[in-house]
Amino acid sequence: MTKADVIEEISRQTGIEKVAVSATVESFFKVIKDAMSDGENVYVRGFGSFHLKKRARKTARNISKNTTIIIPAHFIPHFKPSKMFVERVRDNNRIEE
Repeated sequence: MTKADVIEEISRQTGIEKVAVSATVESFFKVIKDAMSDGENVYVRGFGSFHLKKRARKTARNISKNTTIIIPAHFIPHFKPSKMFVERVRDNNRIEE
């Protein structure tokens, strides 16, 4: 499912025009990106949390040039689904053996 599919489904379920739904979805993503860029975590009850994970400094190899490079410590965004979310997906997607 793509973002366009999500927008279309929300529009269909609520009766709100796609343009308005699209603006809302884009604003939601912008708020999350801005908050995480500022070092804040975002918690959405019943859905999950968006938080920053620290990656330690490490040494890597550039194989083509046969050189060593240092990758500095940095943060990456991470999503952790809520317990309710995980249970719902698990219950609805059983693997038949």
